[in-house]
Amino acid sequence: MSDRPALPGQMPNAFVPGQGNLSPEDQALVARRQAAMGPAYRLFYETPVHLVRGEGVWLYDAEGQAYLDTYNNVASVGHCHPRVVEAMARQAAVFASHTRYLHEGILAYSERLLGHFPPALSHVMFTCTGSEANDLALRIAEAHTGGTGIIVTENAYHGVTRAVAAMSPSLGAGVALGENVRVVPAPDPLRLEGDLGQAFAGHVQAAIGDMAAKGIKLAALIADTIFSSDGVIADPKGFLAPAVAAIRKAGGLFIADEVQPGFGRTGEAMWGFQRHWLVPDMVTLGKPMGNGYPVAAVVMRPDVVAEFGARARYFNTFGGNAVAAATANAVLDVIEDEGLMENSRVVGAHLRQGLEDLAKRHECLGPIRSAGLFVGAEIVEGGDPLAADAGFAAKVVNRLREARVLISATGPRANVLKIRPPLVFSAENADLFLDRLDTALAR
Repeated sequence: MSDRPALPGQMPNAFVPGQGNLSPEDQALVARRQAAMGPAYRLFYETPVHLVRGEGVWLYDAEGQAYLDTYNNVASVGHCHPRVVEAMARQAAVFASHTRYLHEGILAYSERLLGHFPPALSHVMFTCTGSEANDLALRIAEAHTGGTGIIVTENAYHGVTRAVAAMSPSLGAGVALGENVRVVPAPDPLRLEGDLGQAFAGHVQAAIGDMAAKGIKLAALIADTIFSSDGVIADPKGFLAPAVAAIRKAGGLFIADEVQPGFGRTGEAMWGFQRHWLVPDMVTLGKPMGNGYPVAAVVMRPDVVAEFGARARYFNTFGGNAVAAATANAVLDVIEDEGLMENSRVVGAHLRQGLEDLAKRHECLGPIRSAGLFVGAEIVEGGDPLAADAGFAAKVVNRLREARVLISATGPRANVLKIRPPLVFSAENADLFLDRLDTALAR
């Protein structure tokens, strides 16, 4: 089994208080944050960015300088999209209560959302955040299976509630894993030998066996279907299927965490799991669903939730409220009307080709993995794909920040550039990013 990151609380590319090239005004803001918000929060970049406004793929600082956003998938259809903002404000001015009253809005959205899923997934329950969605999915899985055992990958992130933080190894050694959680190596094509699907399934089967030996009944395998925190692992298509088959044979469920890859980001399909030609037992949704408004959900087979529904009533004051439904519905309008899934496919291919061209000139740019506008690019030493260079990755991230391009790093070795712009990202935006990355790598 894999170890968690050694240093508690660390985050790739984090600001270190007392360092950085901050103005006196921003130094004062940092001091106020520390005084009011305590020690657990982190800021990005050696020199944090003081942002005040967003529009499309651009974010603007307090001095009016524009930053190209190639990181924030929360604003899936672009920062402050006018159609989404208008729908949110219009509904907030009329009615903003919860799901314990009959209301057309939440039903219309539920039916529309479910229309984007395979017919077997025909129930949806709403929360405010992806963390809550994964927490709810865990409760449902335990009720359905009678088990508590959870399998996750070595650097997975599934949220911040007590239950899902305990199955999020990427949070570091300072956040203890649950005794019922088993960690398996990520399906990394660089490090697992042989057929990737069979190799990954072998590790999952070993975790199932370890649980059984210790008297832990299996509940579920949960996986972010793009394996974002594990370094962005997209291909080969279908590699997840053998592991899911092993889980189901052992009586467990497969939960597809679509909080990051969902809503058309992979370009070929609405959901990441569709690239693996399988139907999950449950699907969790979050960040991109409301373009920044807190709305999330669990989509599932009716039989999976039957036992939970018979024994427990579910209520979430803000989950699926009327404003959330109107906002999320507007996001779907934009994705469909502006052809953003196709844009993700086309611009994502253009961006990947540009990165591969850069890799021919910069030996530090190693393997590139992508699906649509979700890209992971390894930073390595001496052209060796296995020689992760986290230090240089951090420098590249901060050089790009200096060039007013926002990006981050991910992966268990903190060396994978995480490129995940809003879905309205254009080929021209991609070219600007590539040009500034070229300069950052050359420095």
